Amino acid sequence: MWRDRMVSVILPTYNEKDSIRRVVDEFFATGVVDEVIVVNNNAREGTSAEVARTRAREVLEPRQGYGAAIQRGFREARGELLVLSEPDGTFAAHDIFKLLAYSDDFEAVFGTRTTSVLIWAGANMGPLLKWGNWAVAKMLEFLFNTTTFTDVGCTMRLIKRPALEKIRSQFTVQREHFGPEMMILAVINRLRYIEVPVNYLPRVGVSSVTGHKWRTVQLALRMVALILYYRVAVWLGRKPRPVS
Repeated sequence: MWRDRMVSVILPTYNEKDSIRRVVDEFFATGVVDEVIVVNNNAREGTSAEVARTRAREVLEPRQGYGAAIQRGFREARGELLVLSEPDGTFAAHDIFKLLAYSDDFEAVFGTRTTSVLIWAGANMGPLLKWGNWAVAKMLEFLFNTTTFTDVGCTMRLIKRPALEKIRSQFTVQREHFGPEMMILAVINRLRYIEVPVNYLPRVGVSSVTGHKWRTVQLALRMVALILYYRVAVWLGRKPRPVS
């Protein structure tokens, strides 16, 4: 609980069998998390057994993709404060207190991995990821003339239940570029939001996306296309259609 409001953490999993149990336990150890929803998105064999050794509740989402998994988590979670994170060890569970503190004044709180002293040695934050995420974030900021964005790829964030209800019917993305869509929808629906710096740690294992340069470039191009698509749709007064 946080100020008498239920806190839910949503963890989508695909290739995190070796780290997921520790991550779940660390979130519960904060003392403010009421439930952890693990969304099994066709995860590696043995993942369910690891989750079963924790207090988390596992749900299955057969549609492959980060967006599909997160949206399933939103449907399953019961909390008023919904926190998204990763089960791969890259985020520090105690950073949830930063998100919760700002939730007192904001409807959505987005993490950013751009503070150098919070990027740990060994973290997967090379020039391509760092400056690529920053550049795409600045593109979003410029085209929508909005508050500062510095990291479209950070998947640690919080949204309040009433704010989610404002935008959930507008989700169109099922794949890995769902994160920027949440940010765009926060902007065009005039949510009160802010970015806060979070720790970024070394990943346990190799990411199926950012662990490969070409897949990282492909993801960046999808993000750019999505931002341009939304900008044109808003200019023309059209409702965006599902894109993935």
